Amino acid sequence: MKTNLLRHLKWLRWVFLPAIVAASLLTVTPAYAQEPDPTAELMRGLNTVWVLIAAVLVFWMQAGFAFLEAGLTRAKNTTNILFKNVIDFVFASLAFWAIGYALMFGASAAGWIGTSGFFLSGGEDVAGLPVMAFWFFQLVFAGTAATIVSGAMSERTRFVAYLIYSAVISAIIYPIAGHWMWGGGWLATLPFGAGFKDFAGSTVVHSIGGWLALVGTLALGPRIGRFAKDGTPRPIPGHSISMATLGVFILWMGWFGFNPGSQLAIHGGNADAVALVAVNTNLAAATGALVAMIVTWAFVTRKPDLGATLNGALAGLVAITAPCAFVTPAASILIGAVSGVVVVYGAILLEKLKIDDPVSAVPVHLMNGIWGTLALGIFATEGGVTGLIAGNFGQFLAQLIGVVVVGVWCVFTGYLLFFVLLKKFVGLRISREEEFKGLDFKEHGAEAYPGDAVSSPAGAD
Repeated sequence: MKTNLLRHLKWLRWVFLPAIVAASLLTVTPAYAQEPDPTAELMRGLNTVWVLIAAVLVFWMQAGFAFLEAGLTRAKNTTNILFKNVIDFVFASLAFWAIGYALMFGASAAGWIGTSGFFLSGGEDVAGLPVMAFWFFQLVFAGTAATIVSGAMSERTRFVAYLIYSAVISAIIYPIAGHWMWGGGWLATLPFGAGFKDFAGSTVVHSIGGWLALVGTLALGPRIGRFAKDGTPRPIPGHSISMATLGVFILWMGWFGFNPGSQLAIHGGNADAVALVAVNTNLAAATGALVAMIVTWAFVTRKPDLGATLNGALAGLVAITAPCAFVTPAASILIGAVSGVVVVYGAILLEKLKIDDPVSAVPVHLMNGIWGTLALGIFATEGGVTGLIAGNFGQFLAQLIGVVVVGVWCVFTGYLLFFVLLKKFVGLRISREEEFKGLDFKEHGAEAYPGDAVSSPAGAD
């Protein structure tokens, strides 16, 4: 009996002993393994969701630009305008993935250009976010810069030329200048004030787009009939103020991703910063619209003008984009008020210079991009940055240097792109016949409003 019992115990030891050893090993954590911090993982996930939502809002601004530009131009060019706003994001996506992101955010070569991360290689987190999330957020900004140009050059640009300049802007011109400011380049590290600052892109996005829009418009020349032989401007009304108004509402909404999303985080104290940015963004837009309406009503047309008011809202949004995290709500109202004046008289100045900008892209994005960037150097008191009103001339100097340098870069590269590459070797402007018939029919063979009688410009010479 005893022998049988011992035999059974010997057999059981080959079952129980391995089971006990395996269970003990499962409960032991190797000394080299680190458990992920659940709080840190939660914050990373929360910030990622916030940035992706903001990026989607900025992407939705493509629809806003499409409606705005189509509404402010003639019906016979509607398909062309809408097509351009679709295709520039297509080109921006591929160009920024392959080249642009690396030039903008890659390892810096002496502060001038990024040299790593081509084709989105490398998976390290950026600003505490997955690199893919950070890339997507930056992509929608690159797409916006290219879109700004299309409005100023509308109704007379060859489609193939548009494809080329959209790709070049997204892949090279925008990212290299962006590296100087947002990629840790030399402008961001200027020994004045806190270095050049542009929270969400008054210069990085809007002035770059505005400068290139100006150069492209000069290369094209005005639309047929826009100016009489003696230089008197002749209005060419857009075909749908309803579309233009809807476009501005979409853009205004998207700006709450554009500016607050640039905080790149929402947890803890970041929530207060995001709230300040959102309030400043809205107040500047509202004030810009109000002042543009008053100035136009009192001094220009003697009537309240919806088009000017819409551009006033956009002007306020552009101007507050750089300083939105660094100024008080009261200062944002003042910044917005000045932007409303700038956009009205900026459009008048372009007419005096015989520059044809159908959607006022230059007054909205270039002139107010400059104003907003300098306003940061004047009114900054928040977020650890101070400007002139706090006795810091160095910050204003840094902002001024940034404005000038980016202007020189864009005029130089824009001249090579529009006057040399496209105008001499590709062909930039459509023919006179094509302009009369409209780009929808001649470029795409598909009219937005089939069967509509679309007249040629009144008083065409």
